[in-house]
Amino acid sequence: MIAIPKPLIGAGILALLGAAAWHNWPAAEGESWLGYVEAETIYVAAPVSGRLAARAVERGASVVAGTPLFALDPETADAEAAGAAAQVAAASAQAVDLSDPRQRAPEIAAARAAEAGAAARLARASNDFDRMAALARQGFASKAQLDAARAARDAGASDLAAAQAQVAAGEMAAGRVAQQQAARAQVAGAAASLRAKRQRQREIAPVAPEAGVIEQTYYNPGEWVPANAPVVAVLPDARRKLRFFVPQDRIAALTPGGTVRFSCDGCGDAATARISFIAPRAEFSPPVIYSDRARAKLVFLVEAMLPASAKPLPPGLPVEVTPR
Repeated sequence: MIAIPKPLIGAGILALLGAAAWHNWPAAEGESWLGYVEAETIYVAAPVSGRLAARAVERGASVVAGTPLFALDPETADAEAAGAAAQVAAASAQAVDLSDPRQRAPEIAAARAAEAGAAARLARASNDFDRMAALARQGFASKAQLDAARAARDAGASDLAAAQAQVAAGEMAAGRVAQQQAARAQVAGAAASLRAKRQRQREIAPVAPEAGVIEQTYYNPGEWVPANAPVVAVLPDARRKLRFFVPQDRIAALTPGGTVRFSCDGCGDAATARISFIAPRAEFSPPVIYSDRARAKLVFLVEAMLPASAKPLPPGLPVEVTPR
């Protein structure tokens, strides 16, 4: 057995204790984590293919929400929208026709006049019957005369009922209930088709969804654009964030919704950002943040949303993040 000198044993123990103390020592004052600015690009495309009729923006231009970006040739979309509008008009006219009275206004007026005449004749026949009944009770009218007066009164009542039925029939809707329901359904379907066509008109001429910078353009006016192919890429001002990497022994101190401080070259005073995402898995330090002190360490990716700014930081800008 080889004897180990006591001084060497003591030195080894001190080295182990020093290593353990370094690993568990709290974060040093001014500790920083490396990262960079990232942005969520919006790729604007049309859902259909077509010739690019116009492109209102160039790369590097600043836009606000609602700024026109580009437009495909609208001839086909305009024709489809016009056809859908005509279908709505036809279906609406048919529904109105089925809901209108069966007879026109002059015909209904004539039926009402006939009703008034029948009512007048019934009133006269009723009065005649009442006088004849009184005479019959006094013996001055025969039974035959009384029966004739009664028949005239009853005939007048029948004529009035027939005239009233004629007026009611003329005022009825031209279509049955089921036909009217079918007509209303056709109007609703035609209106839905028209909304879809008008939406397509808007989709082939999109506008900027929010304020930002035109990062890239992919087609020039006159070129054929395939369906769903991006024509313009917008870099929104409000969707800038920090992506940085935190060592595994420091990640437990961070929570979504918390804040961190960051600084970068030319950024002025340190600012704050709100943590929006913490990766659920660790990874080795990516090459983009290699340094002597961060190399080959297990780290967690963390993202923090930057506050809105009149001069948003450009993507790719290196930053140093410190816990707050």
